Amino acid sequence: MTAKLPFEALSVETLAARLGANEALCSHIGKDTARWKVREVGDGNLNLVFIVEGATGAAVVKQALPYVRLVGDSWPLPLKRSFFEYHALTRQQARAPGSVPAIHHFDEGQALIIMEYLSPHIILRRALIEGRQLPKIARDIGLFMARTLFRGSDLHMAAKDRKADLALFADNVELCDITENLVFSDPYFDAKMNRHTSPQLDRIVAELRADRDLKVEAQRLKHIFAANAETLLHGDLHSGSIMVTDTETRMIDPEFAFYGPIAFDVGMLLANFWMAFFSQRGHEQNGKRDTMRVYLLDVTVETWSVFRTEFSHLWRTERTGMLYQKSLFEDQGDRLGAEQALDHMLHQVWTDMLGFAGVEVHRRILGLAHNADFETIADEDLRATCEAKALKFGRHIAVNRRQIHSIDEVNKLAAVIERENRI
Repeated sequence: MTAKLPFEALSVETLAARLGANEALCSHIGKDTARWKVREVGDGNLNLVFIVEGATGAAVVKQALPYVRLVGDSWPLPLKRSFFEYHALTRQQARAPGSVPAIHHFDEGQALIIMEYLSPHIILRRALIEGRQLPKIARDIGLFMARTLFRGSDLHMAAKDRKADLALFADNVELCDITENLVFSDPYFDAKMNRHTSPQLDRIVAELRADRDLKVEAQRLKHIFAANAETLLHGDLHSGSIMVTDTETRMIDPEFAFYGPIAFDVGMLLANFWMAFFSQRGHEQNGKRDTMRVYLLDVTVETWSVFRTEFSHLWRTERTGMLYQKSLFEDQGDRLGAEQALDHMLHQVWTDMLGFAGVEVHRRILGLAHNADFETIADEDLRATCEAKALKFGRHIAVNRRQIHSIDEVNKLAAVIERENRI
């Protein structure tokens, strides 16, 4: 029996020697390692990411590190997160074919995944900062969320399989802990790793941290997140976890995958479109972005509409799990009963989605991990103005989520806040 090699982080210099005999990689890029070109492109918070090009193609090699890359080895993190990312990608591919990169190889001991190189795709966040209006993202993302969230739940899966999956992903403890603290708690007190645009936002930050209604709502959402294991989530679905062209959309980086509330992925994703909306004033060096603002709000409308429509279609055609069994409704001629149950579920997803979106806006401005949408605005006063408007918007939709009935209502609020001139 061959002994397993101890974990060793890859580098540009060592990758060819370490992986030159890997059959999966060689079959995609060629065996002649002398012709391999390796570049490190990881700009995220956690991992190493390499693009490896050879005589016959290219591939991506992603490797986890035993710590949070953004912070350093003072914040250790287990390598097993690559295990959860691999298993999440395989399930997402099965449930929403063509929506994620193809996996070529997984090495659990070295915490690395070799996967399809997506080209000429770019990160969605970068495209939005550049002002690109991509025609397919709303439909593609809406379908991805509906299909993965529905098909990973007790609405569709056999109970035995769903419980086995729940047990597997329940061990993704450390990454859930990051979400539970960085999203729901840290922004609302003076946590050690928080940061914000100071002194411009100091007064607003103090007001938010003293806002009892907001803090109670954030903790109610944290409770839902921790206790409501409805479906397998991507867990970190935002515009930095999506790669795009004008004709294709792929979701990446599901290492935060776990079983949680359906509304979480939807809220996190839509929050990023709303943050992009509020950041536009900071990216108007080459002209006004009024049409881009309209586009971004239209994207939120279409994404939610596509999600609702596809989720409803799957409810009617693939509801084969133990929840809301057809034997209780359609099989007894009570189709309206099934529709009533669907309406109740979608209403709950809508309400909780708004809350998750609101706290996601706050944590991206007040917490540890910020968005390039705002961070790339060099003028700090202008950046703070954009961020202050987003913070006000996030607070409103989180606290008042039960009184908001349509996405048009949300977008009208965003437009009103955007027209305000002062912090």
